[in-house]
Amino acid sequence: MLQSPSPQRPVVLGSTSRYRRELLQRLNLPFEVAAPAVDETPQPGEAPRVLALRLALAKARAVAEQHPDSIVIGSDQVADLDGAPLGKPGHHARAVQQLQQMRGRTVVFQTAVAVVCSATGFEQVDLSPVEVRFRALDDGEIERYLRAEQPYDCAGSAKSEGLGIALLDAIHSDDPTALIGLPLIRTCRMLRAAGLVLP
Repeated sequence: MLQSPSPQRPVVLGSTSRYRRELLQRLNLPFEVAAPAVDETPQPGEAPRVLALRLALAKARAVAEQHPDSIVIGSDQVADLDGAPLGKPGHHARAVQQLQQMRGRTVVFQTAVAVVCSATGFEQVDLSPVEVRFRALDDGEIERYLRAEQPYDCAGSAKSEGLGIALLDAIHSDDPTALIGLPLIRTCRMLRAAGLVLP
């Protein structure tokens, strides 16, 4: 006689990002969304990869405090231009400045993910870097792109899953979802390690 599987712990995505929510929906898992109360200010001299790892873990821990019996996913992405972090532009002028800085250059999008379960003491964090080479964009291309896409909530102003793909020469990554904001290959690995059954 087959035993019915034991009930799985609830899953909570510690992020208000619609991009991460849409990515996690691909796994066909029920989950809740909770906003992490975390100060995202970089520390003095903090490398982008270190910042992304720190914030992903801080977000997961913050939400896990409120949902101790759940498996909580936290994530963060920092655009890394020669060791300097580029965050979400927030407005048009800053997005123009970012894209002008990145044209003709390679930017590493440091995407970190953390999985935490307070009840079991489980905690893992990992990084999925994505190298993105930008075309030598002229100011007209930048302006047309920003007016059409308005990617002001995306790190580095480049929304690769939309029109932003036209700005690029190449993408190098071991996880195609990492550039959008949540590396699902690593996330699945961590969720299994935390005791979740996938798919």
